[in-house]
Amino acid sequence: MSPTIRDVANLAGVSPSTVCRVLNKTHCMRPETERRIMDAVRKLDYHRNIHARRLATGQSNLFGLVISDIENPFFGQVIRGFQAEAWSRGFDILLCNTDYDLQQTDAVMRKLIESGVRGAAVMTSSIAKSITSELTASGIGLVFCNLGPPETLVANIVIDYQLGIKGAIEHLVGLGHRRAAVIAGPLENRTAVAIQSALVVGLKGVGLTPSLVMNSDYRVDAGASAVGSILAHRDRPTVIFCGSDLIAMGAMNALEESGVKVPEDISVVGVNDISFAFLARPPLTTIRVPRHKLGAIAFHALDRMMNMKRKKGAEYYVETELVVRRSTAPATDGHGYVTPINNP
Repeated sequence: MSPTIRDVANLAGVSPSTVCRVLNKTHCMRPETERRIMDAVRKLDYHRNIHARRLATGQSNLFGLVISDIENPFFGQVIRGFQAEAWSRGFDILLCNTDYDLQQTDAVMRKLIESGVRGAAVMTSSIAKSITSELTASGIGLVFCNLGPPETLVANIVIDYQLGIKGAIEHLVGLGHRRAAVIAGPLENRTAVAIQSALVVGLKGVGLTPSLVMNSDYRVDAGASAVGSILAHRDRPTVIFCGSDLIAMGAMNALEESGVKVPEDISVVGVNDISFAFLARPPLTTIRVPRHKLGAIAFHALDRMMNMKRKKGAEYYVETELVVRRSTAPATDGHGYVTPINNP
């Protein structure tokens, strides 16, 4: 028979409730007490039965994390941050991937309800609030990114892209750039739309109205396909602002294949600072989103909300910052001559 929590308590010389508090990390204990309990856990090879815990407490030990694309490097650090916080509090996570597919998204929503999660972090902006209404109707708390004001069972994380975008525009204007293009993310993604709007408004604000504004999927090949239209435009830009690092790296690859040098001929800027950004050739100038912190805040927002009597969500802010690497350089006039910075 498998050892029980009472067996651990007897061996450690404490009560079963004290063992629970240590394992669930809900109370601070004296180091000596905690050491005895953990020694007993290891000696007995004790493993918690989460199903028994749920029957005893009436509460799930599970939090959901919903992302759109497991292959997108953006989500790796988000998952790690969310999981680290959940595990540190004695909770488990159910990771769900929508693949930007409506039927799969519906299946994910059903899975979260069937699994009895306490709450779920919806870290993809491709899911509308209306799709998740069945979750809140079931008493499941949600946290979104860039959705809108919080409410009962709904928290929101605002990623302040405008701060990093402002820094990027100032950086490129300081390098003498006066002609720009924008390759934004998909129109059905609210974060992509927010980034696109911030870029266009910011560029217009300094007299650098983009000659082209295009949309693409969050894939390397999508960024590459947009470059053909940019290079064919009569007003070829000296800088391309991209809605994600994947789009930017695809654009850089396509520029290179077309004989256009980055950054000597055209500078490129991305968004997110994924792990591969500094490995690109040249290393990518990008707007950093602290993704590990984003995942940690998402769990904290859920845990805090679900422990409140009224289950009222709150709003949280995550700042962005510009990271300058070698994909940006002083603008040229198309013939290799540097554009004077004081030119209009």
